[in-house]
Order: sequence, then structure tokens, then C-alpha cells
Amino acid sequence: MNFEYTPEQQAFRTEVRQFLAESLPVDMRERQASGKRLVAADITRWQKILHGKGWGSGSWPVAYGGTGWNAVERHIFDEECADAGTPLQLPFGLKMVAPVIMKFGNEAQKARFLPRILAGEDWWCQGYSEPGAGSDLASLKTRAVQGTDAEGEHYIVNGQKTWTTLGQHANWIFCLVRTGTEGRPQEGITFLLIDMKTPGITVRPIIMLDGEHEVNDVWFDNVRVPVDNRVGDENKGWTYAKFLLGHERSGISGVGRSKAGLKQLKSLACRQPGDNGRPLIEDARFRDRIARLEIELMALEITNLKVILNEDRHLPAGPEVSMLKILGSEVQQLLAELMMQALGPYALPSVPDMLMPDWQGERLSVNFEPRDAGHAGAYFNLRKTTIYGGSSEVQKNIIAQMILGL
Repeated sequence: MNFEYTPEQQAFRTEVRQFLAESLPVDMRERQASGKRLVAADITRWQKILHGKGWGSGSWPVAYGGTGWNAVERHIFDEECADAGTPLQLPFGLKMVAPVIMKFGNEAQKARFLPRILAGEDWWCQGYSEPGAGSDLASLKTRAVQGTDAEGEHYIVNGQKTWTTLGQHANWIFCLVRTGTEGRPQEGITFLLIDMKTPGITVRPIIMLDGEHEVNDVWFDNVRVPVDNRVGDENKGWTYAKFLLGHERSGISGVGRSKAGLKQLKSLACRQPGDNGRPLIEDARFRDRIARLEIELMALEITNLKVILNEDRHLPAGPEVSMLKILGSEVQQLLAELMMQALGPYALPSVPDMLMPDWQGERLSVNFEPRDAGHAGAYFNLRKTTIYGGSSEVQKNIIAQMILGL
């Protein structure tokens, strides 16, 4: 595999870089550069800007409004967005439920949901995990019973989903529900699309270690869902869930964002003094840890390119997807750990007010910038990466099965 960029690919990079320089709103750029919080409206606004350019999704086929970019072009775009500090495009709609609808949904579902996802008009969240059904997702108990009334065929859904990321902003949720109890636990699971405004849905916040409201509990109390909102066949949802998880795990690798974070780490190490008063980057042991991180990140990038190239060739997902999930999670955690080490004693104070857009206070020291205030929270938040989307232990089992036949 040749990893040298062609002149055409370099020209594409220049085009992307110029577009980002001209189109990323100044207020977003300044907040991102200073480490301030973005709000939900920023994410939606950015998606609409990309959609207006025709770049709403780099991974969707042209037939559904996507760019039709190849794997390398998608990689370049993600890398340039991370370097420019753009808001993240929400993966739950674009990279998770949309591919499921494209592959397993009917034509009416494609026409109804896909354009709204692309245009940033719907915000999706994921209803997979439950108390007692996280890594062992097949143990889910949220129940859907089919019935018929004057308004037509429907399901009545009862149960609870947890760790629902950004569910407080979502107007749609894709859910795995149990519609059958016979056979293996993986059988009898159905994939439903549920309007979050439906009566009977309650969203309750879960405040995380960093003090942020990122995840939620979602309760379903006799929630009526039209049968038309079922994707594919009843009791076949496990097949669709596995397909979706393949997309989620490859997306979790976060190569572009980690590369941008590595640049920030090097900058921090150059200005932050070590124990001897000299810049931390001159400490051989710390520099070696940065080098190790950079090597791991290079390996992750190569594997990521291999996976997305295979997607372009319509080859089935192999064990590399699980490798991406494991290594991508570990790289993000190591990066956060080194950020904390570089900050030294300034990693200890939690100053959440510094992350607010209107903060005007003093720095903690000449070497402490406002954006540094977010590193401690990020360190705690990123402890989750080796768990969500399939824990590292589960991924290692998948690798063992696929490569060793165990």
C-alpha cells in the first residue's frame, strides 16, 4: 500500500483547507482554539454549513446526497477538520443509523430520514445499552409488544436505556428492543426508530466525573411506535446492530482528533517547565513517551486507512475494526494522560468556569492557558473509551475468534 499522497490528493487537501478557513465561523473557531465549550446549536450550524457546500457526509454514496469521496479523501477531510478545530459531525445519524437505513431500510424510510440527517435537521441518539446490558448487549430487556388499533399497527415499548450520549438534544433515537424470548439471547431483538417527542419518553441526566451532562437515562413508559418505524424484519435486529457497531468502532479510532491533540501536547511540553526549570520537551523520559505515542498513532492511522479502503472495495469488516477500537481508545487515553503530566500541578485544579464562552478571569500562571482547563475533565471523560462501543475485552475476544478460531 502506497501512503504517499498524489498531486490530486494534495490539491484536494488544499481545497478543504481553504474552505475551512473561509467557512468555519469566527466565533466557533475562537471558542475551539481557546478550549471553550461548544453548544448544541454550534454542531447543528456546522452540519448545515457543510450540507450547503455539498459536503454533508464524506462517507455517503452520491445517490443519497453524499460526496462519494474515496477513503483517502475522507481521511484528509477528517484530518483537516481536526486541525482547524471544527465541531464534530454527529456520528449517531451520519455514521451509525444512516448506513443501517441505507442497507436494511425500505424506500419510504430512506426518503423520510436520510435527507433530514444530512441537512442537520434531525439529531439522533443511540438506544443500545441498558442497566445490566452493556458489553453483554444481547441481555437487553426493553420490551416491545405489537398491536393494532384505530391508528394502525404499532409497538408498545417499555423499558430503560442508559449512557445515551447527548440524548438531551436528540429528537430521534434508534433502539434495540426485545420482541421475542425464544432461542438464543441474540434472537428476538428488533431495531426501531423512535420519535423522542412521543408521549411516555423521559430523559434524565447522568452527570459525569468531569461535571458535564453528556449522557442520560432514557425511560420508555407505554411508548407507541408505528410498525412503519421498524427497520428490516422483526426479531432480526441483532444483525443490523452488528452492522452498525462495525461503523461505530471504526469511527471511535479518532485519528484526526488525536493527531491534532498530539500537536497541542508538543506545544504544551515546549512551554511548560519541568522539575529542572527547563521546558518539559527537553526531558528525555517525557520525550520518549511522546515518541511512543506518535508511533502508536502512526500505526493506528495506517490501520484506519486499510479499513476504510476495504469499505470502498465492499469487503467485509475484518478483525482490523476491533484493533482500531482497542488502539484508538488507548491512544486517546495516553494522550490525555500525557497532557495531565505536562501540566503538572496545574492539572489539579478544576476550573470549569474557564470553559464558559464569557469567561474573563485571570490565568493560573503564565504557562497556563484557558484551554488547559479542560484537560483534567478530558482525562476523566476518556476513561470510558475502552468500554463504550464494545469494551476492549470484548474486542480481544472478537479478534481471537476471527484470527485464531477460538
